[in-house]
Amino acid sequence: MQTFDVLVVGGGPAGASCAGALRQHGLNVLLIDRAVFPRDKVCAGWITPAVVEALGLDLAAYGRTHVLQPFQGFRTGLIGGAQLENRYPSPVSYGIRRVEFDHHLLLRAGVKMQLGVTVRTVEQRQQQWVINNAYSAPMLVGAGGNFCPIARLLDGRTGVAPVVAAQEIEFLMSPQQARDCAVRADTPELFFCHDLKGYGWCLRKGEHLNIGLGRESCSQLPSRLNDFCTWLQAQGSIPERLPRGFHGHAYRLWGSGPQNRTGDGMLLIGDAAGLARPQSGEGILPAVQSGLLAARVIAQAAGDYRQQNLADYPRQLQSAYGKAAEPRPLPGVQGLRAGLGRALLGSRWFSRHVLLDRWFLHPGQIRPAG
Repeated sequence: MQTFDVLVVGGGPAGASCAGALRQHGLNVLLIDRAVFPRDKVCAGWITPAVVEALGLDLAAYGRTHVLQPFQGFRTGLIGGAQLENRYPSPVSYGIRRVEFDHHLLLRAGVKMQLGVTVRTVEQRQQQWVINNAYSAPMLVGAGGNFCPIARLLDGRTGVAPVVAAQEIEFLMSPQQARDCAVRADTPELFFCHDLKGYGWCLRKGEHLNIGLGRESCSQLPSRLNDFCTWLQAQGSIPERLPRGFHGHAYRLWGSGPQNRTGDGMLLIGDAAGLARPQSGEGILPAVQSGLLAARVIAQAAGDYRQQNLADYPRQLQSAYGKAAEPRPLPGVQGLRAGLGRALLGSRWFSRHVLLDRWFLHPGQIRPAG
């Protein structure tokens, strides 16, 4: 049996950020993930300046060895409808490839790892959590996404349909495909479904193209995605032939996730805690911030991980995001369904100052007290 101070289950941005911060606090951490990194991850794949700040990421250094596409504009509208373009004087976001970004954060964490390991059993023995009868620690962090085994253990999450489902594909374009792609590398395109229950995106990151669609209704997702791609192709935005193999992902928005995010010796972060922003579905920033906040709270508990000593974590989440009550719809045009919502998406002021500036680019940050 290998013993540690903290076991982190999940190696995405939440788990990697938390594990790295815990190591800096002097704790002995083991990170476990069923995937072997680098691994693909369903995600549009961009980071805001808030993510860069939270991570202390050196953009120049990162960009020398990884894809880092500056975004200085966005094209928005309804699928099949009119489009608006908003420009910015300097980069307001950066396109990244999750296969690179997540691996970079994992290596940077500098902790012991067990990758390619599925969590099969979680038991509590004399105030120690034991995973797979092989690894033990008094503190357990769930960072394994919507289907995290630690979230199931803490919150009893079984058989509950996810609030949002997404499908996307990211691929390296051939020279001919690159010539046939009219999407500009510095201008991502975001187009909303007419019922405003989801949106599609098309992002070019150098010679890589990412296309996807996220929606509240899982049952309608494949047909909506097909219609979206057909429309993009008809207007000449993307190549006529796309690779097969769109990948799916499910996640919960803030307000629809678990009500319990802490327990005795347990804590949930990132998608496992249901922290995606309801306005945009953005998950990377909440993942990173919740991981860093959790690490601070765990370190302050000084080995006494009773739930009462972890209570500052959910309090700060609520302070930052508001009370987690009823599920709120994607993509953030709550209460603006049908005609009013469509009219607002056609407003240049609304698309710039609300849709982009408030919901997609500057969703606010968790700043731990003290």
